[in-house]
Amino acid sequence: MSDLSNLLLLLVLGAIVGLWLKLSVARERAVQEARRQCLQHGLQLLDETVGLRGLRLRRVNGLRMIERCYGFEVSIDGHDREPGRLWMIGNALTSLSLPTIELLPHEEAVAGTALPAAPGSNVVPLRPRTDRRLH
Repeated sequence: MSDLSNLLLLLVLGAIVGLWLKLSVARERAVQEARRQCLQHGLQLLDETVGLRGLRLRRVNGLRMIERCYGFEVSIDGHDREPGRLWMIGNALTSLSLPTIELLPHEEAVAGTALPAAPGSNVVPLRPRTDRRLH
């Protein structure tokens, strides 16, 4: 019996090591994909923070496949930390969630057009400077 239990223990240990290696390769692929997406969208990937956040079953063409969710942190302007997520099946990116820049109403007025600031507000809307040079 001792030989059989040792063999079973060895098989379980080998399966765990194999699974760990497979997940490590998948994480490296997720890091590469996160880097590529950040470069494409003008974001900075912070600290190689890509990590597995969850697993779920997803039906693709009638087959159930495991979809992995990886979370990471990015910076829009170098002074902030925003969360991002990507979902992968195998080596394929299936979904992506990145932070967006949201303008507040007074910022839209400044950036956009002729909407004045609200009365009593301490926000001064800036207008594009006309190029009047003194000669």
